[in-house]
Amino acid sequence: MNKYLYGAAVQGIQDFIFKTNELTHIVGASELVEQICTSAFDEFAKDGESIVRAAGNIKFVFNREEDCRKAVREFPQKVMSMAPGITISQAVVLADADFGKAVDKLEVLLKVQRNTPPRNVTLGLLGVKRANSTGLPVVKIDESIYKDEPTVQKECYQNRTKLCKKSFGDIVISKGAFAYDIKDITGKNDWIAVIHADGNGVGKIVQAVGKNKDIFQNFSLQLDMATSEAAQMAFNAVKDRFSDKKVIPIRPVVLSGDDMTVIIRGDLALDYTNAFIRAFEEKTREHLGNILKGQEVFASGEDCLTACAGIAFIKSSYPFYYGYQLAEELCSHAKKDTKAIYGATSNHLPPSCLLFHKVQDSFIINYDDIVKRELTAQGGLSFKAGPYYTSPQAGKKTVDDLFDASKLLVSENGDGIKSGIRNWISLRLEDENKAAQRRERMLQVFTDATVVKQLTCEEDKRCMAYDVLAYNTIMNQQTNE
Repeated sequence: MNKYLYGAAVQGIQDFIFKTNELTHIVGASELVEQICTSAFDEFAKDGESIVRAAGNIKFVFNREEDCRKAVREFPQKVMSMAPGITISQAVVLADADFGKAVDKLEVLLKVQRNTPPRNVTLGLLGVKRANSTGLPVVKIDESIYKDEPTVQKECYQNRTKLCKKSFGDIVISKGAFAYDIKDITGKNDWIAVIHADGNGVGKIVQAVGKNKDIFQNFSLQLDMATSEAAQMAFNAVKDRFSDKKVIPIRPVVLSGDDMTVIIRGDLALDYTNAFIRAFEEKTREHLGNILKGQEVFASGEDCLTACAGIAFIKSSYPFYYGYQLAEELCSHAKKDTKAIYGATSNHLPPSCLLFHKVQDSFIINYDDIVKRELTAQGGLSFKAGPYYTSPQAGKKTVDDLFDASKLLVSENGDGIKSGIRNWISLRLEDENKAAQRRERMLQVFTDATVVKQLTCEEDKRCMAYDVLAYNTIMNQQTNE
């Protein structure tokens, strides 16, 4: 009897989650998305074997053709009804004795299907009343508030806490401890952060282990477990800094496979991300070490995975969607930088790093434009000092370098030095000579001239002053009671 390898790829997850600036709706969307690959598929997964069900990807071996046909026919409609705006690409191949070839065929077909997405179920007539916040057809009026179908569905899931428990661990806390309003996340100032982290080298591992059904199945399960435990360790690393608060100022958005996205209070973001990346290496070594060594995935015999992260520091009133978009871009730039250490085609595992940016205005541009507009000075000097690596790398800054440099501003003349360096940065972007004069003046005025020298150093054409001042503002600025 033939068996059938079914594959599904979920698309539009981030757009669905962040197509709102209401934290409660983001929470509901996150919880809803968490169900798609798990409980939502359970009714179709009764007779067969689950290979992958995480991070928006499903691979399932059906024992019977009729069961497979039912999944193909009904699962997309179920998902798009649960989460209007999300779409599903599907493909099916015979589960041959050569599992690797079957997976390769399936991936080719899935790529084709991604280019022919199904009709959006939220489409409506031109004359239909539409929600002010999204422009989608109104399906419900609640206390004079017009709501579309995605919003209604998100509200159905907004009080669920599965994703929080997965991210925070087995802690006994009430539902009231979870953030449902952006005010629950802000602290002494309005700076929050959107963090997006992604594992390195996962594609190469999938190529290596994906040809063996049992190893692939175990890898997927263990990777999801390692990522969840890494998030719990990151939570534990910062929880003492808000233990006196009634509400946890962290809200997980995505935690599946090797992906992690979270909204967090600004002053916690760098420590949380640094802890997550380090814990991700530790936990993937614990859960995946034998698989990585046994399959000889990497040239140097690494027994863990590394990760890159992007951190977008934004004001609490800033659109979450653009914050996430920037965080994802920053993560991509970090990945590009770390891959260049050994070369893009190298079989070495790239080291872990993170890249952050503090959004200064409301002008929406991509990160490449931000670098040109805000971070590129005269004479080839760049204020883009990152990415910051979690371990020493030749010619690269580390997270500890950033932390150490930030401590330099905690001095008797700290405020004056910050003001002087901020002015020097502005001059350095426009006039190299005037900036040099300003720097010389600071060296004469301040008794702790070593601080000025270190923060305005131009020797390697990458200056940390911009990042240090941004980090210092986020950590210390007081605008709220």
